Amino acid sequence: MNNTVKKILEAVRKGSISVEDAVLKLKTAPFTDLGFAKVDLHRPLRQGVAEVIYGAGKTPEQMIGIVDTMRRNGQSTILITRLSAEAAEKIQKAVTDDFNYYAVAKLGIIGPMPKPDGIGKIVVATGGTSDMPVAEEAALTAEVLGNEVLRLYDVGVAGLHRLLAHLEDIMGASVIIAVAGMEGALASVIGGLADCPVIAVPTSVGYGAAFGGVSALLSMLNSCASGVSVVNIDNGFGAGYLASLINHMEAKA
Repeated sequence: MNNTVKKILEAVRKGSISVEDAVLKLKTAPFTDLGFAKVDLHRPLRQGVAEVIYGAGKTPEQMIGIVDTMRRNGQSTILITRLSAEAAEKIQKAVTDDFNYYAVAKLGIIGPMPKPDGIGKIVVATGGTSDMPVAEEAALTAEVLGNEVLRLYDVGVAGLHRLLAHLEDIMGASVIIAVAGMEGALASVIGGLADCPVIAVPTSVGYGAAFGGVSALLSMLNSCASGVSVVNIDNGFGAGYLASLINHMEAKA
């Protein structure tokens, strides 16, 4: 059962909200049609996580309209991915409180960061400094979704001792996100050391024969280490989201 529904039912049990108010929360219209977007208001009830705004291809005015709809319907923290600095500046003027733009990740966050409530810690590791934009997208996404995140940057296989210096962190993680371009070997190395799921993120970093990340993608897909899964090239958001789902798993009877 997802956290949002559980919190509503717990509030009814404790008497902090009435049965009628709980029913109203569950019966709220499933989406609001803005013409240019249908904002999914029931996603927290279905999946436990509110809709995330994909910023690329949207105008600042469209994003402001979506944000306004989400806030009026009780969404306190809103994540915008692939957000340009120019669009962020316009959103900042419209949303005067609690807006932060992270230029490296091209990501905007409206509202407070939640307290971590996952079962453990998510480690985000990169092969090199050039992989940081994708890694930061993953790390910040995971933090917005209520996870404790540890960053291990520039620990690639060209200097394996840098990674081995963090064995305790690797072995203590509940999920690891391995972000790498070039030949993408970092995911296999971490997969052979860790006892938790490893999410591999190929990046478009690399010289000509890296083919914009295809080389790393194929290497990660062919990893001989068990427990390694792979998301799309440069998809830090997808990795952070998946890691959060794993870190919030609970037993289902």
